[in-house]
Amino acid sequence: MKDVLDPSCLGLLCGREDFLLPRARKEQKAEQVELLTEKLKKAKVAVLTDYRGLKVSQIQDLRGKLRSGGVEYRVIKNTLARRAADAAGYKDLESELKGPVAIAFGYDDLSLPPRLINEWVRTTRLKLEVVGGLVEGRVFNSAQIKQLADLPSREVLLAQLLGTLQSPVGQLVGIMQTPVQQLIGLLNAYKSKLEAA
Repeated sequence: MKDVLDPSCLGLLCGREDFLLPRARKEQKAEQVELLTEKLKKAKVAVLTDYRGLKVSQIQDLRGKLRSGGVEYRVIKNTLARRAADAAGYKDLESELKGPVAIAFGYDDLSLPPRLINEWVRTTRLKLEVVGGLVEGRVFNSAQIKQLADLPSREVLLAQLLGTLQSPVGQLVGIMQTPVQQLIGLLNAYKSKLEAA
């Protein structure tokens, strides 16, 4: 009969990122804090959510939706998250870490993680509360994160900016062409008058 802790049995679980082999708890926690600290420093946006009431399969579904947008979603113990926030230099974030928390880390588009979370909540009709977050080093409350979710994507914002910049240039060209056209019309009329005389 094989022992349950036989190293050959553990090989099946070793490939999982979140599975930790039996070691000292302090070492495991230190590694997790270090990993979270790196993620907080690297992320442009980190959205804190209260996942209470969701089943594991629903969290996996949300994680898949977020992963398709390049967003990482991790369930984290608050004590470790507080240590990581402090180590990353975001002491103010500690006030937002209450109750069970999962963090969506976004590395590119600021509005993408909250927008994807809102889309998932809308399509599944499940309750997932946004608690707060971190946007480019600044702590945001839940209302500010929800406003961030309403922003258009980066591409749409750039197109709007380009349209805004092109509008005055087009008006200026139109204004400059009008006197020239009037002068040409005046010269043609004068030419016609001279030819008639």
